[in-house]
Amino acid sequence: MNLQDLFSLEGRVALVTGGSRGIGRMIVEGFLAAGIDRVYITARKGGELHETAEELGDKVVPIQGDISTIEGIDELVAEISGREDRLDILVNNAGAAWGVDYLEFPESGWDKVMDLNVKTPFFLTQKLHKLLTAAASADRPAKVINITSIDGQRVNPWETYSYQASKAALIHLTRRMAARLVQDHIYVTSLAPGAFPSNMNRAARDMEEESAKRIPNKRVGDKFDMGGTAVYLASRAGDYTIGETLTVDGGVVNAHLPSHFADASA
Repeated sequence: MNLQDLFSLEGRVALVTGGSRGIGRMIVEGFLAAGIDRVYITARKGGELHETAEELGDKVVPIQGDISTIEGIDELVAEISGREDRLDILVNNAGAAWGVDYLEFPESGWDKVMDLNVKTPFFLTQKLHKLLTAAASADRPAKVINITSIDGQRVNPWETYSYQASKAALIHLTRRMAARLVQDHIYVTSLAPGAFPSNMNRAARDMEEESAKRIPNKRVGDKFDMGGTAVYLASRAGDYTIGETLTVDGGVVNAHLPSHFADASA
């Protein structure tokens, strides 16, 4: 046994949705460090998408598109299918959030978030099934990694109703998909981030020190935390982890003491 056998992604092809920035980019960088052959990244905004591809090198291939609709999903699948005869790793990372007071929360804020955060991972995985099964075997399964959130595991302080509901739904959908796709040697897992600097988590990005105070290990996450965990799930090291959600949050969910306990131990 050696690190190469455990964690190498050499010879593999991946697709990371929302891969141009934030958590998606961190995962892409982790895959590159593990020696992956190619990583396709998608985003709605072409400028940022192509900038990221240029910065990260020739192994990163940008495909612009909107996968919040079935039509957009079909276009992406057709593009990937025209370039590849197999897909080893799919990371369903693209997502959206919406925060409004309960009495004013709009249907548009519900539908946009639920469509992109729940419907898109399901139907994109379904429509890529042929490419995933082409890569999958008992000795080297294909991998699907859904990016959920600790906000699907506990209530956060903000009125992001559809976001929290969508991430809880995706955690359970991960289990249901895993139970079916394991039959085809496609292993589905979920990765639940806590505070990582991104456009979606502006508090962690713009107020890092303040955010860190509320985290048990006293820092926000970085690309090594996210990239390393994604490599574990995608590589041989994670082949016996199926249907599970790995929480990557510095201890917020599982090691956070209620305030009265924290005061007593101070």
